[in-house]
Amino acid sequence: MRILILGGDGYLGWPTAMYLSQRGHEVAVVDNMARRSWDYEFGAESLVPIRSLQERLMAWEEVSGKRVAAYIGDICDYDFFEPVVREFRPEAIVHYGEQRAAPYSMIDRKHAVYTQVNNIVGNLNVLYAMADHVPSCHLVKLGTMGEYGTPNIDIEEGFITIEHKGRKDTLPYPKQPGSFYHLSKVHDSHNIMFCCRIWGLSATDLNQGVVYGVDTDEILMDERLRTRFDYDGVFGTVLNRFLVQAVMGLPLTVYGKGGQTRGFLDIRDTLACVELAIRHPAERGQYRVFNQFTEQFSVLDLALAVQEQGKKLGMDVTIDHTPNPRVELEQHYYNAINTNLLDLGLQPHYLNDTLLESVIHVVERYKDRTKHHLIQPDVNWRRTTNH
Repeated sequence: MRILILGGDGYLGWPTAMYLSQRGHEVAVVDNMARRSWDYEFGAESLVPIRSLQERLMAWEEVSGKRVAAYIGDICDYDFFEPVVREFRPEAIVHYGEQRAAPYSMIDRKHAVYTQVNNIVGNLNVLYAMADHVPSCHLVKLGTMGEYGTPNIDIEEGFITIEHKGRKDTLPYPKQPGSFYHLSKVHDSHNIMFCCRIWGLSATDLNQGVVYGVDTDEILMDERLRTRFDYDGVFGTVLNRFLVQAVMGLPLTVYGKGGQTRGFLDIRDTLACVELAIRHPAERGQYRVFNQFTEQFSVLDLALAVQEQGKKLGMDVTIDHTPNPRVELEQHYYNAINTNLLDLGLQPHYLNDTLLESVIHVVERYKDRTKHHLIQPDVNWRRTTNH
């Protein structure tokens, strides 16, 4: 199958390209290298050194014998993107190609506007290119569990059946996003659903939880194939931050009470979920949603897990509750449904001591690259008005 991966230089995009290539698909990646430029903006970098996309592509062909094509450009530029789709004629498009950090979107007006324009316009260009050139192509779009927020009822997979004044209907599940980034994903979902209904496109919206992990089978083939490991206050995930703090002998910074609960999954499960969605595509005209996570943890749960594992490895790991820079409930009900991918055959990897230990060893290997000042949050959701 011909598969086009948007954002193919990213944390998930690059491992996905190798994973699908290894399984015999004809793979091409698209990227404008924006993610690397954001590192320059903040003086940050991946803890784990990553090669250029060109070096990765050559290394992958060398170790696997398989070639992945690359198109360097911006999907927001339709004059660039339309010929890519027309030339490659993908049968599936895996869409990771967006600004993906909530803190980045909340820095100021400029970053909020950039996030919304970049994500929404790029996604619209994908939909138009599909409709014009490959209407039977299946879109596998990376969404986020953050679209739902933290409602006081169970989170269904995309849709909810309600009764109102004696009538019943199945409607899109209400969205309560917590940042301009998450809002952009909600707009994407609405636009994709609209185009499936009006143009007969087919799409799977993968509302993904927080991803952890640094190793896949393909990455372990050669150190040159490594993907990013972000730990900074803008792009770093909470578990990555805790692991770096544990190795560096710093307190684990839990925002507020630490009761914020979300879905999580191993990077290997992300790859498997994408493949399952591709192998079992949505039908023409169908817009479907899969909640893509395997376990649910609170922030404090993760801190305690890292603390316990650190102690087993002889580390003195402490926990520090710090003021929460975000506007969010710190104690709340959270129960999300995630049966669709399990029904398709997903066999999850769960967070455990072995996984934590393996990632800790990777962090220890590269701890000299840590920039301490980047770990603490410096983006505040709350705006003050000057009179």
